[in-house]
Amino acid sequence: MSGPPIDLIASFMDDYFAESEEHLTSVRRCLLLLEPVLDGADPPTAAVEELFRSFHSLKGISAMVELREAERLAHEMEACLGAMRDQRFVLSGPAFDALVEGTNLLDRVIAARRSGAAIPEVGQQIARMAAVFAEGMSQAAVSSPSAPEAARQLWKVTFTPSPALVARGVKVDTVRARLSQIGRIDSVAPSVTAGGGIAFDFIVAASGDRPFAPLAGDGIACERLPGATAGDVADVAGLSAAAPRAIDAPPAESNFVRVDLSRLDDLMRLVGDLVVSRARLEEGLLRVERFMPSVEWRRLQQETESIERQIRDLREGVMRVRLVPVAKIFRRMPFVVRDLARDSEKRVQLEMSGQATEIDKFLIERMMDPILHLVRNAVSHGIEAPDERVAAGKRPEGTIRLAATTVGESVVLEISDDGRGMDAAAIAKRARAAGVPVVEGDVDARALLDLICAPGFSTRDEADRVSGRGVGMAVVRETVQDLGGALTVETTVGRGTTFRAVLPLTLAITDALIVHVGDRTFAVPQTSVHEVGEIDPASLRAIESNELMMHRGVAVPVVRLARLFSLEAPPLTRMHVLLVGTGQGAVGILVDRISGQREIVVKTLSDPLVKVAGVSGATELGDGRLILILDVGGLTRSLRRRSPRIREAV
Repeated sequence: MSGPPIDLIASFMDDYFAESEEHLTSVRRCLLLLEPVLDGADPPTAAVEELFRSFHSLKGISAMVELREAERLAHEMEACLGAMRDQRFVLSGPAFDALVEGTNLLDRVIAARRSGAAIPEVGQQIARMAAVFAEGMSQAAVSSPSAPEAARQLWKVTFTPSPALVARGVKVDTVRARLSQIGRIDSVAPSVTAGGGIAFDFIVAASGDRPFAPLAGDGIACERLPGATAGDVADVAGLSAAAPRAIDAPPAESNFVRVDLSRLDDLMRLVGDLVVSRARLEEGLLRVERFMPSVEWRRLQQETESIERQIRDLREGVMRVRLVPVAKIFRRMPFVVRDLARDSEKRVQLEMSGQATEIDKFLIERMMDPILHLVRNAVSHGIEAPDERVAAGKRPEGTIRLAATTVGESVVLEISDDGRGMDAAAIAKRARAAGVPVVEGDVDARALLDLICAPGFSTRDEADRVSGRGVGMAVVRETVQDLGGALTVETTVGRGTTFRAVLPLTLAITDALIVHVGDRTFAVPQTSVHEVGEIDPASLRAIESNELMMHRGVAVPVVRLARLFSLEAPPLTRMHVLLVGTGQGAVGILVDRISGQREIVVKTLSDPLVKVAGVSGATELGDGRLILILDVGGLTRSLRRRSPRIREAV
């Protein structure tokens, strides 16, 4: 008998990897809730239950795909969480570390299976888990009350709320919290009282003859369930004796559907074809306008505008389906910071904001490693040792902040620290010694970013587990630029450093300005342009081979697009300027004219033989012409590399 089809196996494995990722994300989130309650404190019940459920599911689905290493590892951690759930295990610092390391190893095992690489060895980690498990069980036996867990009695505790109790702050949530401090809550269910009111029935395992005496007068009634102990499976509150525990209950119906990203890519391509077709329709209608009665023309124009709105709504709907929260990146970072701080003997706390900010799934995957590298740099290069921070008048704990915000059609990711900052003069001196070109005079933020992102340049003499090997920052900036974004840095010696990455929400379809230089037409993504204006070329000031314009009392360098691309352009008395960048990084790009704004479908240039600086892709206009999409950030960077003089002015 032949085995299952290859495509069926591949489809099943895709589901396995997607579900594993969801469970690992849940595990990381819940582990963060356990760290504050180490060494005997009561862990949050919901977090422990969710961890147990996630490891149990990971064990089962790993067994289905015969990934035995993941199955064994998940089983060991499931056993640990099960004992913790039943209060037979005390979560100590070493045990928590073992759980974190086991989770990271489980992630690597699944990633290795996905990429076809060698599966990491898990035997040593399983042995460590078994050791800390045995130690935690011993601590629980020593610290447990005289009545063992199995001898705890089951009680039915009924809470009947009333307006008077609510006014005193006694609600079902407060009662649940107080009951969990007295014993273990096995189940809770609402019930209807004889008078038609609502009550809540708790089944609680507790020790002692009168464990709930402190709750007297708070609407509480309790009765011991005769002959039942916490080790029994009893028919309680209408549940059959064979009913499974709540942890094993089937999940509630979900409103989510898992979709392969390639299908969304196909859908986005279809939307792009609709955008191009609508533009062609608009061009055709303009040619027949003069042959139609005005009444018919207005009616037809209204229909085309309606189609345009519908296509835009469709485009935005497809984009929303592709968006995922940046929490997918951020949730990994607390464990990264924790491990690196421990290895470097530093005290670091991580603050995160804007985790609900959404960005394209493709961008999330590409930005995972750059964000990880920037966080590593913040720990290694930014945050000082505790005694150094105290000597500088700071708190011994350093702070790293991750923030995400949406600004128009862009997402801004910030990674900042309150550490030592970067000494631009010292970095420039080191760069000169390493043979890296350095501008003369003061090194501003952009020049500093150029230095630290130079391939092969590092501010460290030796590479270690935390810091990179002189190639990390170059890859970070290249990745951000390849995604159509921009990377900036702000730093103050003694106060800290902030890296800011500005990225488009999506790469497939965007709004662009259509500009003209001579007989050539280009598209400029609107997110790259901060302002548009008109200028008289005669008002430009020439300094050596550079041109400057005055903008709001500040001299801004100007570059002519015709000169950059060696295009023939007639002399004009009025030109349009596109202002890109902000602050000291602002640059004006001169074009002959701007014909309007259009929605364009981006076709990236991935072939290295045709990929050039300053051009990010191509698009098709409604009249069938293909035009280039400009990368204004790449244009200004290319200009600074060509001429040191322009580099100083720009």
